[in-house]
Amino acid sequence: MTSLARWCLRRRLAVVLLWLAALLGTTAAATAAGSAYSADYGVPGTESARATALLERAFPGQGGDDRIVWHTTSGTVRAAAVEQRMTAVLREVAALPGVAGVDSPYGGRYAGTGQGRISPDRHTAYAPLTFTGTPGADQVARVVKAARAAAGDGLDVAVGGSAVAAGQSTGSHLSEIVGLVVAAVVLLLVFGSLAASLLPIATALVGVGTAAMATSLLGHLMHVADFAPMLGTLIGLGVGIDYALFIVTRHRKGLRAGLPVPLAAERAVATTGRAVVFAGGTVCVALLGMLVLRLDFLTGVAVAASLTVVLTVAASVTLLPALLSYIGRRALGRRERLRLAEGGPAPEEPPTGPAARWAAFVERHPRKLGAVAAGVMLLLALPTSALHLGTSDQGSAPRSATTRQAYDMLAAGFGPGVNGPLTLVAPLDGAAERLAFQHLPDTLRHTPGVAAVSPVTLSGSGDTGVLTVVPTTSPQSRATSDLVDRLRTHVLPRATHGTGTEVRVGGLTAAYDDFAAVILGKLPWFVGTVVALGCVLLLLAFRSIGIPLKAAVMNIAAVASSFGVVVAVFQWGWGSELLGLGRAGPVEPFLPVVMVSVLFGLSMDYQVFLVSRMYEEWLATGDNRRAVRVGLAETSRVINSAAVIMISVFLAFVLSGDRVIAMFGIGLATAVALDAFVLRTLLVPALMHLLGRANWWLPGWLERCLPRLSIEPADPLPAGTGRTGPELVPGPAAVTERCEEPAAV
Repeated sequence: MTSLARWCLRRRLAVVLLWLAALLGTTAAATAAGSAYSADYGVPGTESARATALLERAFPGQGGDDRIVWHTTSGTVRAAAVEQRMTAVLREVAALPGVAGVDSPYGGRYAGTGQGRISPDRHTAYAPLTFTGTPGADQVARVVKAARAAAGDGLDVAVGGSAVAAGQSTGSHLSEIVGLVVAAVVLLLVFGSLAASLLPIATALVGVGTAAMATSLLGHLMHVADFAPMLGTLIGLGVGIDYALFIVTRHRKGLRAGLPVPLAAERAVATTGRAVVFAGGTVCVALLGMLVLRLDFLTGVAVAASLTVVLTVAASVTLLPALLSYIGRRALGRRERLRLAEGGPAPEEPPTGPAARWAAFVERHPRKLGAVAAGVMLLLALPTSALHLGTSDQGSAPRSATTRQAYDMLAAGFGPGVNGPLTLVAPLDGAAERLAFQHLPDTLRHTPGVAAVSPVTLSGSGDTGVLTVVPTTSPQSRATSDLVDRLRTHVLPRATHGTGTEVRVGGLTAAYDDFAAVILGKLPWFVGTVVALGCVLLLLAFRSIGIPLKAAVMNIAAVASSFGVVVAVFQWGWGSELLGLGRAGPVEPFLPVVMVSVLFGLSMDYQVFLVSRMYEEWLATGDNRRAVRVGLAETSRVINSAAVIMISVFLAFVLSGDRVIAMFGIGLATAVALDAFVLRTLLVPALMHLLGRANWWLPGWLERCLPRLSIEPADPLPAGTGRTGPELVPGPAAVTERCEEPAAV
């Protein structure tokens, strides 16, 4: 790291130009190639996936659920004025580019049978809408504008469906702007220097911007989910600003000690920069742990998010020192520069202030404070027991969204199940199988939970049959999921027994349930892998059995408590409408996987950051109480500052208007807040006080077998700075200098 830092400082202009070239080059390439993200979260091999494949093969182009819906409060949709107005609108929409057809419930050239597309009370009607391909935002906007132009005089018109929802884009970067502004304010308060506060943001923006453009290009090479770019930005800005914060903090300490600017920057990268690389590596390893699930779209998310972290870390250890050399001593505040010019290097002082008082308070009351912290975590984790995994649909969109309005009108006019019908598909080989399938509607109409059943439709060759079942409950309801299970395990096998007919249940709810089942089946293996990896890394770093075990418990506690908040806000709907996130709905099935990956990496950062300073003091004194007190006093300020920045960035993404990203934002912000302010600065030190010397116990045979891992080397200061370097104490891991910020992040 020292050689890298020296090279970047000597060729600072080249480093800046290379990063700008990378940013501009990837931007140009991504703009020319366009995006190729995927909204297909299907899991191959499940029953719903087989049903969809069979349906597409036998009835190509009939799998969409997009619709134009209208509702009248005065009169009926059969009124001459309403019919004339809507027929003209449907004709106009059908003529738009990218629209394959519109199936009107009325008569005329653009009409279909219209069967069942007018509600029993005749106040609501809909027209299925088919696109020629995946519509873009412009195409969707034109369709919505043309359709909604008919609204007025007691007639409401909305457009809904999966393709419409996917094609709609807010085009706003308000969330990123708000997060960056808050981060800048926090950095200014921490550093007292405008130049120093802007550098972490500039570094993070360059790294994240390059990664975002590279992710766009990556979508042409592999399956990358459509939420991956924003998720990568969310993670990249949080960790990028924090990593740069740690390096700038170490650089400022070197300047206050009297080091020349180039040497201070070099020392910062050689010490804290090495820890940043270690921390970024743990985040990447945790993210890449998603590969064990072998799900295509999560593989793309893992690679894209890891690429973002790699580039932000690279920017922190190369671009940042080059920029630090440009601003010189302006990295310090004005008063610090004057004090340095008048009195020379500032002497090292023991920690004082609120952080030191808090550390002493925890030392005096470890049992009471530990019990309070554990109680808070347990209380927040209670809602997790009610976690319902599923994919939210247009019914969970904000009230202002046209997809939500169409969803609500359909539910009111036709019943909630019309928004998520089940599709039953079967390959038919012979007259006996066709006859058995054609008798299914009679059986299904008498099945509890079924509102309506369509007639059987056969493919042109007669080798595939399909029918639609409309549940009495909404797609997100547990009752609909129970109906899917009942059809698969009892109703259909009994109705087709002895005929050889294999009926596959597909549709929205079936696909969601299959997806959630696959995730839940693999989740224990995934979590176990990630937690075990974290324990091994901490075991190597701190030569202790207790430290890794406590870290594993803390990580699980942070995940459980953050999921409790997610369940309360999104599944129970506590404040979700006020936040513009729509009404209550299930939690996305892939949320646990991604959050566990990200939180593992972030928790490792704070754990190593805190315990490394305690470990240094323990090696130097052998006094556990002093080690815990000093480590907490010297690290809590930087941990809290970094946490506030990350929380601000994550919460700002609630403003994105995307429900999935908002889930990540609230979940990660909650986890970081609990990790920093409850676990690392309260529960962990309280437990370490109670355990005493047992914190650092390691069997002798294991000590001899373990390789030695140095997270951050010592940072002795050269002669002439007014200070002497710390005396290195014996120990397997590198010991760091006592300073306001500890050795590792």
